[in-house]
Amino acid sequence: MSESVLIGGLNVDKVSRDSLADELIADVDRDLERPRLVFSVNGQGISMAATDPEFLDNIRKGDLRHADGMSVVFASRLLTRTPLPERVATTDFFHDAARAGEPKGLKFFFLGASEDVVRRAYYAAKDQYPEIEWVGFRDGYFSEDEEADVCRELVESGADVVWVGLGRPKQEAFCVRNAHRLQGITWMKTCGGLFDFLAGNNPRAPQWMQSLGLEWLFRTMQEPRRLLRRYIVTNAHAVWLFLTRSGRVARRLEP
Repeated sequence: MSESVLIGGLNVDKVSRDSLADELIADVDRDLERPRLVFSVNGQGISMAATDPEFLDNIRKGDLRHADGMSVVFASRLLTRTPLPERVATTDFFHDAARAGEPKGLKFFFLGASEDVVRRAYYAAKDQYPEIEWVGFRDGYFSEDEEADVCRELVESGADVVWVGLGRPKQEAFCVRNAHRLQGITWMKTCGGLFDFLAGNNPRAPQWMQSLGLEWLFRTMQEPRRLLRRYIVTNAHAVWLFLTRSGRVARRLEP
C-alpha cells in the first residue's frame, strides 16, 4: 500500500523523485492489464479540478498523482500531519526516469505539441540518453475520431512509457478514455509543457525560484500576456482550496 494525502480536494501520492522512478522500473517487470495512468498535480490542476467536473473525474481515475508544484508541497507541510516528501516536477522526473531506464533499455514515445516542437524535443532527448530505446513521436493535433489510430501506433511502437504532452485537460481525458486500447504500455505519463523545455523553447527558472515555489512567476515574466491573468486567478483559487479542502490522509492500493 502507498499513502496519499488530501490537498485542495485531490489525493496526492507521497512519492519522491527517486521512489517514483523506482515504481516505473518495477512496473516494467509486471504483467499489467493496462498502462498505469500517472498524472501530475499543481495549483492550476487543483483549481481546474474544483471547477471542471469532467477533469476532476478524469484525474481521480489516475493510478498515481504526484505533486508537480511547490505550492502543493508547501500546503501539505502547513496544513497536514503527513507532508509530501518533495516536489516531483515532470521536467525533472523525465531525466530521473531516463537515467533509471537506460540500464534496462526502456522504450520511450513522445506524444503531443506541434510537429516541429515534438521532433526537436525527441532528438534532443535521444542525444542526451542514447541507451533509451526511442521508438517514436507524434504531434498532438488529432481529433477524438482519430484516437483509435493513434493508440494503435503507440501500442505497435512497443513503448514502455508514453510521455503525453497534450495540455490539461486534454491529456488526462485522452489517457482515461483510451486506457483499454493501450495494453502492453507500462505508463502513460502526462507531461504538459515538457517538450517545449526539451526543445529549448522554454528555459527553467533559476533553482532558487524553483525552491521557493516561484517558477510560475518566472514563467509569467517570460510570457506575461498569456500567463499573468491565469496565474493570478488560479493561484488565488488554489490557495483557498488548500485552506478549505486539505488534511485527510487516504490509502491507495497498489495495482
